[in-house]
Amino acid sequence: MIVSGNPCRNNVSTTRRGITNVKKLVAFGLIAALALGALGLSGCGRTADNGSGTTGTDAGGELTGVINVEGSDTLVNVATAWSQAFMTTNPGVMISVKGGGSGTGIASLINKTIDFADASREMKAEEIDQAKANGVNPVEYTVARDGIAVVVNPANGVEDLTVEQIGKIYRGEITNWKEVGGADKAIVILSRDSSSGTYEYFKEAVVGKDKNYASSAKLLPSNQAIVDETAANDAAIGYVGVGYVDAKVKVLKVEGVAASVETVLDDTYKISRGLYMYSDGEATGVMKAYLDWILSAEGQKIVQDEGFVPVQ
Repeated sequence: MIVSGNPCRNNVSTTRRGITNVKKLVAFGLIAALALGALGLSGCGRTADNGSGTTGTDAGGELTGVINVEGSDTLVNVATAWSQAFMTTNPGVMISVKGGGSGTGIASLINKTIDFADASREMKAEEIDQAKANGVNPVEYTVARDGIAVVVNPANGVEDLTVEQIGKIYRGEITNWKEVGGADKAIVILSRDSSSGTYEYFKEAVVGKDKNYASSAKLLPSNQAIVDETAANDAAIGYVGVGYVDAKVKVLKVEGVAASVETVLDDTYKISRGLYMYSDGEATGVMKAYLDWILSAEGQKIVQDEGFVPVQ
Protein backbone atom coordinates (compact mmCIF):
# COMPACT_ATOMS: atom_id res chain seq x y z
CA MET A 1 0.00 0.00 0.00
CA ILE A 2 1.42 3.37 -1.03
CA VAL A 3 1.02 6.47 1.10
CA SER A 4 1.89 9.30 -1.27
CA GLY A 5 1.42 13.03 -1.50
CA ASN A 6 1.86 15.45 -4.37
CA PRO A 7 5.09 16.98 -3.01
CA CYS A 8 6.80 13.59 -3.35
CA ARG A 9 5.51 12.53 -6.77
CA ASN A 10 7.99 11.78 -9.55
CA ASN A 11 7.60 13.16 -13.07
CA VAL A 12 5.52 10.46 -14.80
CA SER A 13 6.35 10.60 -18.50
CA THR A 14 4.98 7.47 -20.18
CA THR A 15 2.87 4.39 -19.60
CA ARG A 16 4.07 1.08 -21.11
CA ARG A 17 1.80 -1.96 -21.03
CA GLY A 18 0.10 -0.72 -17.87
CA ILE A 19 3.35 0.08 -16.04
CA THR A 20 4.10 3.62 -15.03
CA ASN A 21 7.61 4.36 -16.30
CA VAL A 22 9.30 7.09 -14.30
CA LYS A 23 12.19 8.65 -16.21
CA LYS A 24 14.94 9.91 -13.96
CA LEU A 25 17.49 12.54 -14.91
CA VAL A 26 20.79 11.60 -13.28
CA ALA A 27 22.38 14.82 -12.05
CA PHE A 28 26.07 14.05 -12.08
CA GLY A 29 27.95 16.39 -9.78
CA LEU A 30 24.81 17.31 -7.79
CA ILE A 31 25.13 14.73 -5.06
CA ALA A 32 24.93 17.35 -2.35
CA ALA A 33 21.61 18.59 -3.69
CA LEU A 34 20.24 15.05 -3.76
CA ALA A 35 21.36 14.48 -0.21
CA LEU A 36 19.65 17.66 0.95
CA GLY A 37 16.48 16.61 -0.87
CA ALA A 38 16.56 13.22 0.85
CA LEU A 39 16.62 14.91 4.25
CA GLY A 40 13.45 16.81 3.45
CA LEU A 41 11.22 13.79 2.78
CA SER A 42 9.52 13.55 6.17
CA GLY A 43 5.80 12.89 5.79
CA CYS A 44 6.10 11.19 2.38
CA GLY A 45 6.62 7.68 3.70
CA ARG A 46 5.58 4.28 2.49
CA THR A 47 4.21 1.51 4.68
CA ALA A 48 3.93 -1.90 3.03
CA ASP A 49 1.56 -4.62 4.27
CA ASN A 50 4.50 -6.59 5.65
CA GLY A 51 5.81 -3.61 7.63
CA SER A 52 8.78 -2.96 5.35
CA GLY A 53 9.43 0.36 3.73
CA THR A 54 8.52 2.18 6.95
CA THR A 55 10.21 5.52 7.10
CA GLY A 56 10.56 8.80 8.91
CA THR A 57 13.07 11.32 10.16
CA ASP A 58 13.99 11.93 13.74
CA ALA A 59 14.26 15.38 15.29
CA GLY A 60 17.83 15.69 14.03
CA GLY A 61 16.76 15.06 10.42
CA GLU A 62 18.31 11.58 10.13
CA LEU A 63 16.82 9.38 7.42
CA THR A 64 15.38 6.16 8.90
CA GLY A 65 13.53 3.13 7.59
CA VAL A 66 13.63 -0.46 6.36
CA ILE A 67 13.78 -1.45 2.66
CA ASN A 68 13.48 -5.03 1.39
CA VAL A 69 14.86 -5.75 -2.10
CA GLU A 70 14.64 -9.07 -3.97
CA GLY A 71 15.09 -10.36 -7.50
CA SER A 72 17.62 -10.45 -10.31
CA ASP A 73 20.82 -12.42 -9.78
CA THR A 74 22.41 -10.20 -12.42
CA LEU A 75 21.76 -7.16 -10.23
CA VAL A 76 22.42 -8.77 -6.84
CA ASN A 77 26.11 -7.78 -6.59
CA VAL A 78 25.57 -4.15 -7.54
CA ALA A 79 22.41 -4.04 -5.39
CA THR A 80 24.41 -5.30 -2.41
CA ALA A 81 27.13 -2.72 -3.04
CA TRP A 82 24.49 0.02 -3.27
CA SER A 83 22.87 -1.05 -0.01
CA GLN A 84 26.15 -1.21 1.89
CA ALA A 85 27.29 2.22 0.70
CA PHE A 86 23.91 3.83 1.43
CA MET A 87 23.67 2.30 4.92
CA THR A 88 27.19 3.51 5.72
CA THR A 89 26.17 7.13 5.18
CA ASN A 90 22.61 6.61 6.48
CA PRO A 91 22.96 4.42 9.59
CA GLY A 92 19.28 4.79 10.41
CA VAL A 93 18.32 2.85 7.28
CA MET A 94 18.30 -0.97 7.05
CA ILE A 95 18.34 -2.48 3.54
CA SER A 96 17.96 -6.22 2.92
CA VAL A 97 18.99 -7.57 -0.52
CA LYS A 98 18.18 -11.06 -1.85
CA GLY A 99 18.69 -12.65 -5.28
CA GLY A 100 16.71 -15.58 -6.62
CA GLY A 101 15.89 -14.32 -10.11
CA SER A 102 13.81 -11.57 -11.69
CA GLY A 103 10.66 -13.69 -11.69
CA THR A 104 11.04 -14.40 -7.98
CA GLY A 105 11.42 -10.72 -7.14
CA ILE A 106 8.48 -9.69 -9.29
CA ALA A 107 6.31 -12.38 -7.68
CA SER A 108 7.24 -11.05 -4.24
CA LEU A 109 6.34 -7.51 -5.31
CA ILE A 110 2.98 -8.76 -6.58
CA ASN A 111 2.46 -10.50 -3.22
CA LYS A 112 3.37 -7.27 -1.36
CA THR A 113 6.21 -8.86 0.63
CA ILE A 114 9.02 -6.58 -0.60
CA ASP A 115 9.56 -2.91 -1.43
CA PHE A 116 11.68 -3.11 -4.59
CA ALA A 117 11.90 -5.93 -7.15
CA ASP A 118 15.19 -6.04 -9.07
CA ALA A 119 14.78 -7.30 -12.64
CA SER A 120 17.01 -7.86 -15.64
CA ARG A 121 13.97 -7.82 -17.92
CA GLU A 122 10.76 -5.87 -18.22
CA MET A 123 7.67 -7.17 -16.47
CA LYS A 124 5.50 -9.44 -18.62
CA ALA A 125 1.92 -8.53 -19.50
CA GLU A 126 0.57 -11.38 -17.39
CA GLU A 127 2.64 -10.22 -14.39
CA ILE A 128 1.23 -6.72 -14.76
CA ASP A 129 -2.29 -8.16 -14.83
CA GLN A 130 -1.58 -10.25 -11.71
CA ALA A 131 -0.17 -7.20 -9.93
CA LYS A 132 -3.16 -5.01 -10.72
CA ALA A 133 -5.56 -7.78 -9.69
CA ASN A 134 -3.79 -7.83 -6.32
CA GLY A 135 -3.94 -4.06 -5.91
CA VAL A 136 -0.31 -3.47 -6.88
CA ASN A 137 0.63 -0.66 -9.30
CA PRO A 138 4.10 -1.50 -10.69
CA VAL A 139 6.36 1.47 -11.38
CA GLU A 140 9.51 0.83 -13.42
CA TYR A 141 12.89 2.54 -12.95
CA THR A 142 15.88 1.94 -15.24
CA VAL A 143 18.86 1.89 -12.87
CA ALA A 144 21.66 0.50 -15.07
CA ARG A 145 22.43 -1.10 -18.42
CA ASP A 146 24.08 -4.41 -19.17
CA GLY A 147 25.67 -6.31 -22.03
CA ILE A 148 25.13 -10.07 -22.22
CA ALA A 149 28.54 -11.60 -22.81
CA VAL A 150 28.73 -14.91 -24.70
CA VAL A 151 31.50 -16.95 -23.07
CA VAL A 152 33.48 -20.08 -23.86
CA ASN A 153 36.40 -21.93 -22.34
CA PRO A 154 39.77 -20.22 -22.97
CA ALA A 155 40.91 -23.36 -24.85
CA ASN A 156 38.18 -22.87 -27.45
CA GLY A 157 39.63 -21.58 -30.72
CA VAL A 158 36.47 -19.76 -31.82
CA GLU A 159 36.76 -15.97 -31.47
CA ASP A 160 33.69 -14.45 -33.11
CA LEU A 161 30.09 -15.49 -33.83
CA THR A 162 27.08 -13.77 -35.35
CA VAL A 163 23.81 -13.39 -33.48
CA GLU A 164 22.32 -15.82 -36.01
CA GLN A 165 24.98 -18.46 -35.26
CA ILE A 166 24.52 -18.09 -31.51
CA GLY A 167 20.77 -18.44 -31.94
CA LYS A 168 21.22 -21.61 -33.99
CA ILE A 169 23.52 -23.06 -31.32
CA TYR A 170 21.00 -22.35 -28.57
CA ARG A 171 18.13 -23.78 -30.63
CA GLY A 172 20.14 -26.95 -31.27
CA GLU A 173 20.52 -26.32 -35.01
CA ILE A 174 24.32 -26.06 -34.78
CA THR A 175 25.63 -28.87 -32.59
CA ASN A 176 29.38 -29.12 -33.23
CA TRP A 177 32.07 -26.48 -32.84
CA LYS A 178 33.55 -27.42 -36.24
CA GLU A 179 30.43 -25.93 -37.88
CA VAL A 180 31.56 -22.46 -36.75
CA GLY A 181 35.31 -22.87 -37.26
CA GLY A 182 36.22 -24.65 -34.03
CA ALA A 183 37.38 -28.12 -33.03
CA ASP A 184 35.40 -31.27 -33.77
CA LYS A 185 33.55 -31.34 -30.45
CA ALA A 186 29.88 -31.47 -29.56
CA ILE A 187 28.73 -28.12 -28.18
CA VAL A 188 27.63 -28.11 -24.54
CA ILE A 189 24.92 -25.46 -24.16
CA LEU A 190 24.70 -23.64 -20.82
CA SER A 191 21.77 -21.38 -19.99
CA ARG A 192 20.25 -19.60 -17.03
CA ASP A 193 17.12 -21.22 -15.58
CA SER A 194 13.66 -20.07 -16.64
CA SER A 195 13.09 -17.88 -13.55
CA SER A 196 15.96 -15.65 -14.69
CA GLY A 197 15.38 -12.37 -16.48
CA THR A 198 18.60 -13.04 -18.38
CA TYR A 199 17.07 -16.29 -19.70
CA GLU A 200 14.00 -14.37 -20.87
CA TYR A 201 15.99 -11.56 -22.48
CA PHE A 202 18.42 -13.91 -24.25
CA LYS A 203 15.50 -15.96 -25.58
CA GLU A 204 13.84 -12.88 -27.03
CA ALA A 205 17.00 -11.23 -28.40
CA VAL A 206 18.99 -14.25 -29.59
CA VAL A 207 17.15 -17.59 -29.51
CA GLY A 208 13.99 -16.10 -30.98
CA LYS A 209 10.78 -14.87 -29.38
CA ASP A 210 8.76 -17.74 -30.87
CA LYS A 211 11.58 -20.31 -30.66
CA ASN A 212 12.73 -22.60 -27.87
CA TYR A 213 16.05 -23.39 -26.25
CA ALA A 214 17.48 -26.78 -27.26
CA SER A 215 16.27 -29.58 -25.01
CA SER A 216 19.92 -30.43 -24.35
CA ALA A 217 20.63 -27.02 -22.77
CA LYS A 218 21.87 -27.31 -19.19
CA LEU A 219 19.99 -24.82 -17.00
CA LEU A 220 22.03 -23.22 -14.22
CA PRO A 221 20.89 -21.06 -11.29
CA SER A 222 23.27 -18.09 -11.55
CA ASN A 223 25.75 -16.16 -13.66
CA GLN A 224 28.57 -17.49 -11.50
CA ALA A 225 27.46 -21.09 -12.07
CA ILE A 226 27.70 -20.54 -15.83
CA VAL A 227 31.17 -19.00 -15.49
CA ASP A 228 32.37 -21.92 -13.34
CA GLU A 229 30.90 -24.59 -15.64
CA THR A 230 32.32 -22.91 -18.76
CA ALA A 231 35.75 -22.72 -17.14
CA ALA A 232 35.59 -26.46 -16.41
CA ASN A 233 34.34 -27.63 -19.84
CA ASP A 234 36.26 -26.83 -23.03
CA ALA A 235 33.19 -27.55 -25.20
CA ALA A 236 30.79 -25.29 -23.31
CA ILE A 237 29.14 -22.05 -24.35
CA GLY A 238 27.26 -19.79 -21.95
CA TYR A 239 25.95 -16.27 -21.51
CA VAL A 240 26.32 -13.97 -18.50
CA GLY A 241 25.98 -10.32 -17.58
CA VAL A 242 29.17 -8.51 -18.58
CA GLY A 243 29.80 -7.65 -14.93
CA TYR A 244 30.31 -11.36 -14.15
CA VAL A 245 33.03 -12.05 -16.71
CA ASP A 246 36.38 -13.04 -15.23
CA ALA A 247 39.72 -14.48 -16.39
CA LYS A 248 38.44 -18.07 -16.18
CA VAL A 249 36.42 -17.68 -19.38
CA LYS A 250 36.86 -16.17 -22.83
CA VAL A 251 34.38 -13.62 -24.15
CA LEU A 252 33.40 -14.16 -27.78
CA LYS A 253 33.01 -11.19 -30.06
CA VAL A 254 29.52 -10.88 -31.47
CA GLU A 255 29.63 -9.71 -35.08
CA GLY A 256 33.13 -8.37 -34.49
CA VAL A 257 32.39 -6.49 -31.25
CA ALA A 258 33.23 -7.62 -27.71
CA ALA A 259 30.89 -6.91 -24.81
CA SER A 260 32.18 -4.06 -22.65
CA VAL A 261 30.98 -0.94 -20.87
CA GLU A 262 32.15 1.14 -23.83
CA THR A 263 30.44 -0.95 -26.53
CA VAL A 264 27.16 -1.05 -24.61
CA LEU A 265 27.28 2.73 -24.12
CA ASP A 266 27.89 3.42 -27.82
CA ASP A 267 25.32 0.79 -28.91
CA THR A 268 27.80 -1.13 -31.07
CA TYR A 269 27.35 -4.33 -29.06
CA LYS A 270 24.27 -6.20 -30.25
CA ILE A 271 23.13 -7.95 -27.06
CA SER A 272 22.46 -5.31 -24.40
CA ARG A 273 19.52 -4.35 -22.19
CA GLY A 274 18.26 -2.20 -19.36
CA LEU A 275 18.30 -3.29 -15.72
CA TYR A 276 15.30 -2.32 -13.64
CA MET A 277 13.85 -1.78 -10.21
CA TYR A 278 10.08 -1.95 -9.64
CA SER A 279 8.04 -0.53 -6.77
CA ASP A 280 4.35 -0.64 -5.88
CA GLY A 281 3.39 2.91 -6.77
CA GLU A 282 5.90 5.71 -7.06
CA ALA A 283 8.72 5.49 -4.53
CA THR A 284 8.34 7.91 -1.61
CA GLY A 285 10.12 8.63 1.65
CA VAL A 286 13.19 6.52 2.37
CA MET A 287 12.57 4.49 -0.80
CA LYS A 288 12.69 7.63 -2.96
CA ALA A 289 15.80 8.84 -1.14
CA TYR A 290 17.48 5.49 -1.86
CA LEU A 291 16.40 5.46 -5.51
CA ASP A 292 17.56 9.04 -6.05
CA TRP A 293 20.94 8.10 -4.57
CA ILE A 294 21.20 5.02 -6.84
CA LEU A 295 20.67 7.32 -9.84
CA SER A 296 23.14 9.92 -8.56
CA ALA A 297 26.77 10.10 -9.67
CA GLU A 298 27.80 8.18 -6.55
CA GLY A 299 25.33 5.35 -7.13
CA GLN A 300 26.14 5.14 -10.84
CA LYS A 301 29.87 4.98 -10.08
CA ILE A 302 29.13 1.75 -8.20
CA VAL A 303 27.34 0.48 -11.33
CA GLN A 304 30.53 1.02 -13.33
CA ASP A 305 32.79 -0.32 -10.57
CA GLU A 306 30.77 -3.57 -10.65
CA GLY A 307 31.29 -3.91 -14.42
CA PHE A 308 27.89 -2.68 -15.56
CA VAL A 309 26.93 0.40 -17.56
CA PRO A 310 25.60 3.65 -16.02
CA VAL A 311 22.25 4.89 -17.29
CA GLN A 312 23.93 8.07 -18.54
